[in-house]
Amino acid sequence: MSNPRSADSAHLAGRSPVRKTWLFFLTALVALSADLVSKIVVVATIEPTDPGVRLLGGAVYLVHARNSGAAFSLAAGATVVLTAISLIVIAVVIRAARRLTSTGWALALGLVLGGAMGNLADRLFRAPSPGKGHVVDWISVLANDGHVWPIFNLADSAIMTGGALAVLLSLRGVEFSSGRGRRAEDEPVTPPQDEPADEPVTLPRARPVDKPADEPVAAPQDRAAESRPHD
Repeated sequence: MSNPRSADSAHLAGRSPVRKTWLFFLTALVALSADLVSKIVVVATIEPTDPGVRLLGGAVYLVHARNSGAAFSLAAGATVVLTAISLIVIAVVIRAARRLTSTGWALALGLVLGGAMGNLADRLFRAPSPGKGHVVDWISVLANDGHVWPIFNLADSAIMTGGALAVLLSLRGVEFSSGRGRRAEDEPVTPPQDEPADEPVTLPRARPVDKPADEPVAAPQDRAAESRPHD
């Protein structure tokens, strides 16, 4: 007779945690869509020569700038190299996503992937030429010319946020495939086995002790006769 509780416990212990690949791709899709839509709106409504739209009393400016470098105008002019690096990063991130079971890592890598694809789309399809296109930046802080802080876009923000989250997860020791019930892929799962039914414990019987038969008690007269010598 099997024990149902023991079988359920063995099944849960051998089951792999649910993968978070769907969350990874959903996060990447949202980041990419937000970046592409915002750039389309900026290009259609703001000219590169415009002073921009002043918001929050000058704390933020919406402008139209073109960047030939990486995020926050780093490595300006290295568009071809950055295009190749973006392709490598995207391939590595997608490959790593197959092992994701951590929600935090799914969000972090999804943000990095979405941001990298957003800027890569500009480098591939915008002027001056495919593979050398300039990225559209449109968010400037405290000034409209980017001299206080480099002008950036939503793709840059996604990359930086995802990178910061990845660093935090690494410092906390969270792994890609973290979670309870994890097992190696090559480790076979042992099916639950039926446990024998509990048998009644039989105690040994006490061996009876033979008692001597009750002897008759001799009367005092009989004892005297036995001690008297016979003729």
